[in-house]
Amino acid sequence: MLRSIFLYLMAILYVLAGLNHFRSPGTYMRIMPPYLPWHLQLVYLSGVCEVAFGLMLLHPATRIYGAWLIVLLLIAIFPANVQMAHDFYIKKSPYLWIALLRLPLQPVLIWWAWLYTRK
Repeated sequence: MLRSIFLYLMAILYVLAGLNHFRSPGTYMRIMPPYLPWHLQLVYLSGVCEVAFGLMLLHPATRIYGAWLIVLLLIAIFPANVQMAHDFYIKKSPYLWIALLRLPLQPVLIWWAWLYTRK
């Protein structure tokens, strides 16, 4: 039962996070690494992916695929978290602690998704 609760919680979190990419794209564009092209398009694409992969967690037939795709997505967006920490450090942002907290949180989120990559 607890496993199901955490599964639905994760699905809801990814769907909401993905929708937020469309509500506040500027937030995500500011943390995009400068070496990546098409920032706005990548923000929207990652938002679509988060919504789709979160929804895939809800159906048993697609759950394993959704979990693996979330793992891959979390790896793919890690450079944005590093960029955010770097930028906040350079700007002496009072929110640097949040950016730094996100870095070790990423492996935890990957582990959480990985738990659902098998039946």
